[in-house]
Amino acid sequence: MSRLPFSSVSFPARLLLGPLLLGPLVLGGAAGAQTYQVQIQRTSHGIPHIQASDLGGIGYGVGYSYAQDNLCLLADQVLTVRGERAKFLGAEGKAVVGFQPVNNLDSDVFFKTVIEPGRLQAGYRDQAQILALMRGYAAGVNRYLRDTPPEQWPSACRNADWVRPLTELDVMRLGEEKAIQASAGAMVSAIVSARPPQARASTAAPRPDLAAFNRQYRLNDLPIGSNGWAFGREATANGRGLLLGNPHFPWETSNRFYQLHLTLPGQFDVMGASLGGMPVVNIGFNQDVAWTHTVSTDKRFTLAALTLVPGDPLSYVKDGQQRRLQRRTAVIEVKTANGPRLHTRTVYFTPEGPLVNLPAAGLTWTPQYAFALRDANRNNTRMLATWLGFAGAKSVQDIRASLNVQGIPWVNTIAADRAGSALYADISSSPNVSAAQQQACTPPPLAPLFPAAGLAVLDGSHSACDWKTDPASRVPGLRAPDKMPVLIRQDFVANSNNSAWLANPAAPQTGLDPLVGEVNALQSPRTRMGLLEIGRRLSGTDGLPGRTFDIPTLQATLLRESNLTGEMYAADAAKLCQSAGGAELQPACAALAAWDRRSSQESRGAALWREFWRRARAIPNVYAVPFDPADPVNTPRGLNTADPAAQTALLGALREAAAALTAAGIPFDAPLGEVQGVVRGGDFISLPGGAEFEGVLDKIDFNPLAPGGYRGVVGNASSYIQTVGFTDSGVQAEAVLTYSQSSSPESPYFSDQTRLFSRSEWVKLPFTQPEIEADPARTVVQLSE
Repeated sequence: MSRLPFSSVSFPARLLLGPLLLGPLVLGGAAGAQTYQVQIQRTSHGIPHIQASDLGGIGYGVGYSYAQDNLCLLADQVLTVRGERAKFLGAEGKAVVGFQPVNNLDSDVFFKTVIEPGRLQAGYRDQAQILALMRGYAAGVNRYLRDTPPEQWPSACRNADWVRPLTELDVMRLGEEKAIQASAGAMVSAIVSARPPQARASTAAPRPDLAAFNRQYRLNDLPIGSNGWAFGREATANGRGLLLGNPHFPWETSNRFYQLHLTLPGQFDVMGASLGGMPVVNIGFNQDVAWTHTVSTDKRFTLAALTLVPGDPLSYVKDGQQRRLQRRTAVIEVKTANGPRLHTRTVYFTPEGPLVNLPAAGLTWTPQYAFALRDANRNNTRMLATWLGFAGAKSVQDIRASLNVQGIPWVNTIAADRAGSALYADISSSPNVSAAQQQACTPPPLAPLFPAAGLAVLDGSHSACDWKTDPASRVPGLRAPDKMPVLIRQDFVANSNNSAWLANPAAPQTGLDPLVGEVNALQSPRTRMGLLEIGRRLSGTDGLPGRTFDIPTLQATLLRESNLTGEMYAADAAKLCQSAGGAELQPACAALAAWDRRSSQESRGAALWREFWRRARAIPNVYAVPFDPADPVNTPRGLNTADPAAQTALLGALREAAAALTAAGIPFDAPLGEVQGVVRGGDFISLPGGAEFEGVLDKIDFNPLAPGGYRGVVGNASSYIQTVGFTDSGVQAEAVLTYSQSSSPESPYFSDQTRLFSRSEWVKLPFTQPEIEADPARTVVQLSE
């Protein structure tokens, strides 16, 4: 493997640490030669500002700081990627792998067999500086463990025997788990449950059920999302770039974001947020460029339909030659009330990847067929190099160049720069399978899986159906960066998890292969809401002064909490309710009619709309104006109240919604903020926002309606929200981490920013040293080891 470049960033072997700040608390390590030196300043809300003279020191500071705030969360995830949950916690508990809950035993088998430590180590072998960063991260976590007695750990893991020192390999495993979350990590149980068929099993051809498959695996509806907007000189008040980053990620698990500021003098000075276990800034900004990510529609894997040797389900045929399936056997120690026991399970592989068992799709291992998964993010050791390239970027062109490292796993990149350019790019790990190849290589019984959902099931009996190698791609079998969607504009680009097609409606991107994304397809309500809001601002029809964006108007646009489905359909619903709903529905009719079509805390009637639309959206022939590819932002619109069947179903949905609110004790016109929120430290914290299906930019999915309302965030929601603009002399950056820095209820940083978010307040990020020093909450620690 050749050395991976860092775009325009280079890292000399020796750099001088900047001048020490006044009044540091110095914590020394062992006597003798010092491997790590780092300075950590903390400002309000627990944000660490980490400065070191090399990447090892940067990693050390990130690991130490993150352990201070999220030790139990990190230790739990390390237990998962080591495949040791059952050993310490028993078989029946749950791990979260990616975004899916999985029982401990299945999780352990998966990580013991699918993760390949030797290949990971080989992939990093010639990346000396990346290795130093990862080693430093592990050393920083371990330093915190040495400095903090187990009885002082947070209550969730106090004195726990499963909290143990990290290794460099653990950090590699944590990165690999992040990389495969939209591929193998979403199919853990399908992989570890694949078993050879019984002797008398059916030899019938597969009968795929795509609808059932998508319900289970959600290929078209990943439980993760985001809004990313970048504005160029034509759309901003000062002619410089402006960015909104609004990822929708979990409020629990190690996919929580963590705010931090990293400074390697002479190389990079970058601030933003990282995911747990990642010693880099994943979403953030520096002096000249800001970026964010949104989950892309690109598929990260394909399935190979293997033709098995008659009478031998452990052998398959490829290019006329018999090949034997590989076996990997995991021996798992399981904690029980009667002491440990051993569990043994075998997982089966081809050289391309593991076999899968997908009964929901009708794709199971029979005497005739088996199905293997090939993962575009398998052994992705390029991620950290890509994000370090971002850290030192000077323009969106530099961001584009860093993407050539091909380390971005499953997200789009949206960026804006000081010069006033805006970038959208879906340059991520993608199988190099064209529409023509997919069409030619899909076995006829599996044709219903193509092109729906972009899922590819290819004929595994012919090498001609394997992923194609493009000399322009660094990774054999992956789509080359210059073959993927990229758009650089001086007005704007935007994405809310639909394909690249409408990143800017004035410059639609067509000709996408099915695995990359759809064109001329119905857009999500959130995508439509975003494009409408941007259009209103730029046309001067949003009620705010002017026709351009700056930080205040950008924040106001997001937190206006406009509800797309309310705007498009509520007037028709209220009119139908008033005219045909009968006397018993009139209070609900009045609430719908008076609702402001938003999901703000002050909005009255928003909860009634949510429960109505939850039911009504699935009604056949429900729209008055159906989707029109020529007008994808404004269609569909209106309710088809002229159709008797649709009218009856709509009234039924209204009655059910009204009954649900009444049963929960919620008035139809209750302010939304009184009925939705979270409890922190025994206090109810009201929250704005709406569910994914409503079309609210500030997406927050709450637990189901219960007496009193919606309590607790479930799944994914607005998380680290940043607004970044460039001034003539610097950067203006304001953000809020909706769930706060720490996952520990004992921490002062457990709910402080959640309360800010409840009040629609932002944190002005202290990026320069004078800004940091001006923070009255500032503390300074100098660590060495």
